[in-house]
Amino acid sequence: MSTAAPRTADQDRIWSVDEHLQDILATVRPLEPIELQLLDAQGCVLVEDVMAPGSLPPFDNSSMDGYAVRVVDVAGASEEFPAVLEVIGDVAAGQADLLHVGPGQAARIMTGAPLPPGAETVVPVEWTDGGLGEGPVSGMRAAGRHPGGAGGQVRVHRPAEARAHVRAKGSDVRAGECALEAGTVLGPPQIALLAAIGRGTVRVRPRPRVVVMSTGSELVQPGEQLGSGQIHDSNSFALTAAARDAGAIAYRVGAVVDDVDILRSTIEDQLVRADLMVTTGGVSVGAYDVVKEALSHVDDEDEPGSGVEFRKLAMQPGKPQGFGAIGADHIPLLALPGNPVSSYVSFELFVRPAIRTLLGLADVHRPTTRATLAADKALTSPAGRRQFLRGSHADGTVRPVGGSGSHLVAALAHADALIVVPEDVTSVEPGTEVEVVLLG
Repeated sequence: MSTAAPRTADQDRIWSVDEHLQDILATVRPLEPIELQLLDAQGCVLVEDVMAPGSLPPFDNSSMDGYAVRVVDVAGASEEFPAVLEVIGDVAAGQADLLHVGPGQAARIMTGAPLPPGAETVVPVEWTDGGLGEGPVSGMRAAGRHPGGAGGQVRVHRPAEARAHVRAKGSDVRAGECALEAGTVLGPPQIALLAAIGRGTVRVRPRPRVVVMSTGSELVQPGEQLGSGQIHDSNSFALTAAARDAGAIAYRVGAVVDDVDILRSTIEDQLVRADLMVTTGGVSVGAYDVVKEALSHVDDEDEPGSGVEFRKLAMQPGKPQGFGAIGADHIPLLALPGNPVSSYVSFELFVRPAIRTLLGLADVHRPTTRATLAADKALTSPAGRRQFLRGSHADGTVRPVGGSGSHLVAALAHADALIVVPEDVTSVEPGTEVEVVLLG
């Protein structure tokens, strides 16, 4: 692996949030389409319209367990004066050879079974005596235990209109109609529709593979005992979960120690399974900020166009950021700060849109709304920075959760929104309408 030196010509320049995001989205491109089996395509985005080759349902069928009859034969039927019909047999779901229902006849029919020729409507079994010669029944006798139930007579206690309890051919989708449009995200209902119209495979953009890596010699895996000066690694878990929530196939790499050579080697090993790489930590100005060191000072003669740029953004939290491409295939890499809140907010603002772009979605951003600030006192914000505060949003109001510190993981866990304070605002009074990014 090699990378270019950082492309920042002016180390003192402060970039806006919008400029940084624009540069990221200008570089990231949707993944190339592939043909996938239906279950493998879950969560992917269609790249072409899917037309229905046939009607759905493909034939008129019963929506009830009951009796297929002619309308005239049950007209005026009641419990006192039932219509007595000859049962000529059963029509079960999947049955190929259909009976013909003639005058004075009925065919016992099951839910989903084709409406037999001659029949015009379906009478639910609850409207009949079930062939028992008594009052209304609540269900049919099992065919396996009572094979004689498909013969004899049935008394119908209520009339039925034409095509009552009949699902019409093509009432769901007609042959030649567009079943699903390009750009549709395939969830369980869409997978069901594709299967129902007979599609075994579908052409989609695959879910991007995202490798998440945290850095820091102080990090210990959850479940392990903490030593002096150590903390548990939460960032890699948070960002891997966030990447999956965004639609990616995400791989978490255990925390990498603050060693430039080990970090470079680990990144190089992970490139084979990455469409996007995300690192957290090591991007500021400290002596042990190894991500910046590892990705900034390497010869890139064999890989022109590669390189990672490190910037200072006019935002809080999340001022230090890095973005670029690494490796021979120019895999996009986003380097996020290490404080937990800074890392997560940066993911929502920059990584999530990149993942959604790789998926091929038209709208890559979280929804936003306006809400009234409910707070005990005014919110303060540094001049010249766009601040993102954790909040709880409901019923048109938003309330801050926790303080502004970038280490407050507990506050983040109870937030479902980000309160946005613009760069030119230093104080927001309670009752003020503010912009809110909805995270849920």
